[in-house]
Amino acid sequence: QVQLVESGGGLVQAGGSLRLSCTASGRTFSRYAMGWFRQAPGKEREFVTAISWNGGITDYADSVKGRFTISRDNAKNTVYLQMNGLKPEDTAVYYCAAGRSSYYTGRTPDKFGSWGQGTQVTVSS
Repeated sequence: QVQLVESGGGLVQAGGSLRLSCTASGRTFSRYAMGWFRQAPGKEREFVTAISWNGGITDYADSVKGRFTISRDNAKNTVYLQMNGLKPEDTAVYYCAAGRSSYYTGRTPDKFGSWGQGTQVTVSS
């Protein structure tokens, strides 16, 4: 089991930027794919982006493609989400998740076995 702690959320105006971080402990971070999901009030948790164990494969939801960038630093056991051009519809709690394997196997939550507690991102118009 891996423990995940997100940070970097906050309040930002539309068009602004934030960088979320997720630091892992408890197992070999570099062996696993990582992902970010988000959940807005009254909505289901949705996929945002994911990255394979070595960063060779990345995947983005259409709604964030071209604005968000996922990256990882295996030496620091940390995955990042750089969010640029933020929109009010990006407002949500953002969750970091660790995959069940090294390879990126898909966007559904069942492909991820460990979750962080979430960090709030609020974008004002």
